[in-house]
Amino acid sequence: MWSIWLIIAGIFFIGEIMTVGFLLFWFGFGSLAAMIVSFFTTNIIIQTTVFLIISVLLLLITKPFVKKFVDKKPTVITNAYNIIGKKAIVLEDIDPIQSKGLVKIGTETWSAESEADEKISKDTEVEVTAIKGVKAVVKTL
Repeated sequence: MWSIWLIIAGIFFIGEIMTVGFLLFWFGFGSLAAMIVSFFTTNIIIQTTVFLIISVLLLLITKPFVKKFVDKKPTVITNAYNIIGKKAIVLEDIDPIQSKGLVKIGTETWSAESEADEKISKDTEVEVTAIKGVKAVVKTL
């Protein structure tokens, strides 16, 4: 019976390599524990119980610790939202129909759209109210 538990452990470890969830790894260790128990008893109920208990314990004990390292999402820190509330000058007419428009905020040039879906002429002073994707949303002053 030990060979079957070894094959099951191998399947779990290969499955873990093919996924990124870090879940099957613990069941692989549970299978190895059941394999060790199979050397001492031929009772499949005891072996299966050891497999389940070890797998669940490892999962419950180590999952919070592993989650700190595996589930890290990279945080991109930008200063883009610092432009909200700043004044800007329209460099190119803002036209909601053609979805065109440029504004100059300080030394930066941004694509822009009107907050009220209105056409804003060149050289008009506007205020940035939000950022929508890569465009500054502006309103006339």
